[in-house]
Amino acid sequence: MVAWAISTQSTLKRLLTDPRVSKDPRQHWPAWINGEISQEWPLITWVAVENMFTSYGTDHRRLRTLISKAFTARRTAALRPRIEEMCADLLDTLAATESGEVVDLRDAYAYPVPIQVISELFGMDDEHLVARMRRVVDSIFHTSATPEEVTATYTELYSVLGELVATKRENPGDDLTSGLLAVRGEGDDAKLSEKELTDTLALFLSAGHETTVNLLDNAIHALLTRPEQLEHVRAGRATWEDVVEETLRYSAPVANLPLRYAVEDIELDSGVVLRKGDAIVAAYAAAGRDPQVHGEDADRFDVTRNLKNHLAFGHGVHLCVGAPLARLEAMIALPALFERFPRLSLAVGQDALEPVESFISNGHRTLPVRLS
Repeated sequence: MVAWAISTQSTLKRLLTDPRVSKDPRQHWPAWINGEISQEWPLITWVAVENMFTSYGTDHRRLRTLISKAFTARRTAALRPRIEEMCADLLDTLAATESGEVVDLRDAYAYPVPIQVISELFGMDDEHLVARMRRVVDSIFHTSATPEEVTATYTELYSVLGELVATKRENPGDDLTSGLLAVRGEGDDAKLSEKELTDTLALFLSAGHETTVNLLDNAIHALLTRPEQLEHVRAGRATWEDVVEETLRYSAPVANLPLRYAVEDIELDSGVVLRKGDAIVAAYAAAGRDPQVHGEDADRFDVTRNLKNHLAFGHGVHLCVGAPLARLEAMIALPALFERFPRLSLAVGQDALEPVESFISNGHRTLPVRLS
């Protein structure tokens, strides 16, 4: 499969708001329409779902309107005390670690914070179901997966979400799953279909978890490898919000996001023409370091940078609805960690760190640290 990767910020912003660019493969991607894409393709989950992520035009407006009724600013804000409690509990567990012992902070802190938040948001209190969900998330972002793993992941994803929906239909609560089941709009499509419901939960699961894991992972790594940047925060020359936004710019949690499709021929300023039906990849990580926007030092992490423009959460009508929640989690988890462990340090050299094995996800496989 061939696609255009758009990496300059101005061109990407233009395409993300251009009505001639679609996210619906069923309408606008000939390779999908003609049956050329195998169900064992590693990116199949990112294309086959039917939710806001893969909708276009009036379909997208309908879905976003319905989902916005369930996923409100109030629901996000209400999670603050629980996020603070989750972080405190995890930090207590870390504090019990023997002095000098190496801890994988991605696995022990960056990962469990968002998975617990998503579980809370979904109203998922079955630990066995949460464990299955965690395995599914890991595999969704494994874009080099074998055909067997892809098939197994797809099956397990809908098994987990199907069980969750069935439970909430029987016993609704004050959670997102119950809210999506109850939401109603106007007209013939006044509610989410069964597939739209499960695929919307899949969207929250994939987009709402891994992105926050990587945001925390990358922010911690950046501060530990650049102590002068952490000192800016401690001295009051920068804020934790500066840390979060500069991390999103410098190391976007999602490096590349598939797919969009040209509804008709589109000529770019460079003279390049995207032909009708061409696939498009949004290269968010590259766009964050665009020298045309951030100058010659675009590749430098600097929390005092005045302009931190990025597209880490997308742009236009498909701007991530979970962005406020991801920012909230980071704004709680990061200061709590560095206040609890002021002598936190990386336990290995930078060369020893390996990236996650993914075309989409942008983080480290492990983040070994010493707490003191």
